[in-house]
Amino acid sequence: MSLIDRYLLRLAFWPMVGATGVTLIALLLERTLRLLDMLAASSDRFGFVAQLAVNLVPHYVGLTLPAAFFLALVVVVNRMNQSSEVDALLAAGVSLTRLAAPYLCLAAALAAVSLLVFGFLQPYSRYAYRAVLHTAQNAGWNGLVPAETILIPSKDLTMTTDEADPAGQRLERVFIRRITAQGREEITTAGMAEIRRTTDGRNVRLELRNGQQLRFNDQGRPEVLRFDAFTMQLPMTGPAKLLRARGGDERELTLLELWNQANSGRSSLPKETLRGELYGRLARAFGLLLLPLLAVPLGLSAKRSGRAPGAIVGGLLLLAFHHLIQLGQGLAETGRVSAGLAVGAPFFGFAAICIIVFWTSRKRPGETPIGRLMEHISNAIARMRLRKAEAQAAA
Repeated sequence: MSLIDRYLLRLAFWPMVGATGVTLIALLLERTLRLLDMLAASSDRFGFVAQLAVNLVPHYVGLTLPAAFFLALVVVVNRMNQSSEVDALLAAGVSLTRLAAPYLCLAAALAAVSLLVFGFLQPYSRYAYRAVLHTAQNAGWNGLVPAETILIPSKDLTMTTDEADPAGQRLERVFIRRITAQGREEITTAGMAEIRRTTDGRNVRLELRNGQQLRFNDQGRPEVLRFDAFTMQLPMTGPAKLLRARGGDERELTLLELWNQANSGRSSLPKETLRGELYGRLARAFGLLLLPLLAVPLGLSAKRSGRAPGAIVGGLLLLAFHHLIQLGQGLAETGRVSAGLAVGAPFFGFAAICIIVFWTSRKRPGETPIGRLMEHISNAIARMRLRKAEAQAAA
């Protein structure tokens, strides 16, 4: 590696790490809040949420790495262009291809990391996430009732309360629906309730105040009981059975397992589904190799049209590429289109765009079809604003 290569890579390293870290933390925090709300009544929700968040890291790394890499390259190349460093390198005989070479090497390294993430870490972490979530959702009711949450400890019991203290033990405006051992429905409402655990730790005792209960007698006739104080005992539920074995979903299989099952014919999953998942992962990993061909020209063109248009157009292309790969996998799963065509068409289309943008920028760096398109759009907007201003002035 020459001095120029080390300098270019050092410039791109920290922006890429920063963008990846910030995006990853933001996504994990948002998901963690949703998990805390989902598992509010679990007996060990904080321990479960920590395990779930750890298992989500490979999934979000696969999502954020391409976007962070692309954004870092656009920012770095634009910064060098604004300070005339790119002009100095081009004047010294460094071609655009030589300028992009270290970033292509970095993209190859990131593609290898993505193959590891998509091919092996994500399948195992996805199954581990589902196993932990299954355990958490079926870990049993711990006797607490969070506010404004419909709690279903078992199929025969549904509870909700409008307000609750932070401990979830003093409730206001309580609704309880229970199916008795005789199979009859029983509905209880109360203005206030206090929850106490029994000494055996298997039940909770609800001390209800100012409420009424609707129940059915042995003849099936409804009866309404109004009370000032009423005590009800409810069982705390235990954990359910474990999750199925890994491999019931194609996203839980590694690359080697996908390849073997797609070619062996001994899998319970359709061949095209397995091939669509295999080709989709490979397309996302090898798509990183194409990003420098798109990011470097857009970073150079940002000197004329600004950084935002190039970053926005590139981001839209990345988003479209990701969703088209997902669409191709869905079409392959239905069997309407072969997996190779459904996934290969978006990949090679994206590759063609990146190569054309880079090839057209070699002779005149900064001149790209995307840049010219953005200039035409901005000129059209400027003309429309001018006409509007002239029309208002004439009025």
